[in-house]
Amino acid sequence: MSKPVLVTGAGPVGLIMAAELARYGVPVRIIDKSPTCTNQSRALAIWPRTMELLDAAGCADLFVAAGLHAKTVSIHVGNRTLARIPFGTIASSFNYLLMIPQSETERLLEDHLRTFGITVERGTELRDFVNRDAGVSCTLMHGEGRIEVLEAGWLIGCDGAHSFVRNRLGLTFGGETLPTGFVLADVHVTGLAIPPDEPAIFWHPDGAVMFFPISRSHYRIIADLGSAPLHTPSLKEIQTIVDRRGPGGIILSDPVWLSDFGVNERIVQDYRKGHVFLAGDAAHIHSPAGGQGMNVGMQDAFNLAWKLALVERQKANPSLLDSYNIERSRVARQILADSGRMTTVVLLKRHLAQRVRNFAVKWIFSISVIRRAMADRLSGIMIDYPDSPLNVGSARGLRGPGPGQRLITGGNSGHCDTPRFVIAARDSADARAMIARHSSLLMPEVYLPPDENGIWLVRPDGYVAATARSGNWPLIEMALNGISRKNQY
Repeated sequence: MSKPVLVTGAGPVGLIMAAELARYGVPVRIIDKSPTCTNQSRALAIWPRTMELLDAAGCADLFVAAGLHAKTVSIHVGNRTLARIPFGTIASSFNYLLMIPQSETERLLEDHLRTFGITVERGTELRDFVNRDAGVSCTLMHGEGRIEVLEAGWLIGCDGAHSFVRNRLGLTFGGETLPTGFVLADVHVTGLAIPPDEPAIFWHPDGAVMFFPISRSHYRIIADLGSAPLHTPSLKEIQTIVDRRGPGGIILSDPVWLSDFGVNERIVQDYRKGHVFLAGDAAHIHSPAGGQGMNVGMQDAFNLAWKLALVERQKANPSLLDSYNIERSRVARQILADSGRMTTVVLLKRHLAQRVRNFAVKWIFSISVIRRAMADRLSGIMIDYPDSPLNVGSARGLRGPGPGQRLITGGNSGHCDTPRFVIAARDSADARAMIARHSSLLMPEVYLPPDENGIWLVRPDGYVAATARSGNWPLIEMALNGISRKNQY
């Protein structure tokens, strides 16, 4: 592990990537061409599955204390409520939507990164790189104009939608730009008769206006422009939109940020080329509907970091890295499809279609099982990896998740200095013998299983790698042998 991993881009995705690699003892450097961190709120939403992963990384408490806990999202037409979707039913310790400005997210993650002795090298730009068989030769330009050639083991492009790394690799960013533009305003709001911790969406024949709480009386407002061209709005223009589309009686003041934006839906086919990876917006961008973009990117980082750490520490075969693109590209395609459908529903223009939509939403979300399913879908706890090459066995006949599905065991806390799998089974001599044989890959404790008649092998990121009925330890052995480096020769 003499060569460091170079992470370019110090947004939430890059910061998580660097922090997780550092936590696992992998040499890492992180650069960003901007001389300062962002002071804009940008992405606001952190969903429960991301919070679970932050908890495993050892820094969730910082976010819990700093953010606003939204317990419900609601949909309205004027003063009439069509639907309220509560998050309290989500099967997670973090059964709420955490609202926190991206600037604060980055500050907390940068503080977390510093606990491992790593600081962001700001004002440093990746100017070129050569992808070689044994690593990546990277040309860096520092703020004072100094050129450095860094021989990195791996390069990870977390450098956003206009990614230099992606463009330099020549990868196609396939997709489309939506014809409708949007405006946003971060403002002080009075007169909104909605609980102050509740995101609210108002539908109107002209379009939608959405209120996302950032802190008490401080909201992010987003509205579509219809056929109007993109332009930076004034506070008066936002007030006019809110007066027309909202419930009335709302007064906006003290704007912190006024902006416009377009929506792109794009994804690369391959997240990896040789020793170079892409993560976050460099690999996929989505409609903001559902607030999933930053979460998907942060989960990319968690997925790749433990795999790269095991390979770098020579505890896993390099083929483990092939699963990253297979798993994460499928998730991004699903999120892209979901957010695209939500955007289509919100932006319906024909009055008959709007009336049908409003009636359908009111009826559908009056059913509790549908409200719960929607909350689970938004939360990220339903994300799974059914096509992962790491999956072995089946949970058929057992009460509990199958291979590729999420399972929270309590193992792999933020204090782990190496990625380890968890055995969840009845404690037995066979279980302890398995742990002894694979001590470099397994946590030393046996954890409680969802069903005492089964065995679960759980990955460091909390997804099931293998499931077997009690006594079928050869299947678990096969799964571990498929990952372990020592069994590849």
